[in-house]
Amino acid sequence: MVEKSGNDPFWPSLFEPLRALGTRVANWFSPAAEASGEKGAYRIAIEVPGVAEGDIHLSIEQGVVTVRGEKRAQREEAGETWFFSERQFGAFSRSFRLPPDADEGGISARLADGVLEITLPRRVLPDAEGSARRIPISAG
Repeated sequence: MVEKSGNDPFWPSLFEPLRALGTRVANWFSPAAEASGEKGAYRIAIEVPGVAEGDIHLSIEQGVVTVRGEKRAQREEAGETWFFSERQFGAFSRSFRLPPDADEGGISARLADGVLEITLPRRVLPDAEGSARRIPISAG
């Protein structure tokens, strides 16, 4: 007889494939991204082939950059004895937490060849450079 209590390890293992499927579906709709930093700026590149500029929404709030969009692509081909139709639709969203030295006010974005490139300049934090200094010690 199979026990159906909450402590039975059978039930979690039964639903694990469904939980993993949800993660795979979410990853399928999320475009690939690459984040990098150099001396003067941070860059985020997101692959959005086939997504029109007007279908991309870029926002920044409380140190988080969010890119939302929707892909709407349709292609039809017809021949004398054949017909082919393909449609791709789907919404996506990606968010990136910014480092403390990112200058949110200087954010810029450019869409070219299916890649959205977001650039955030770095600002110099007051204690970031030259923070080590000698403290004089007085006698007595």
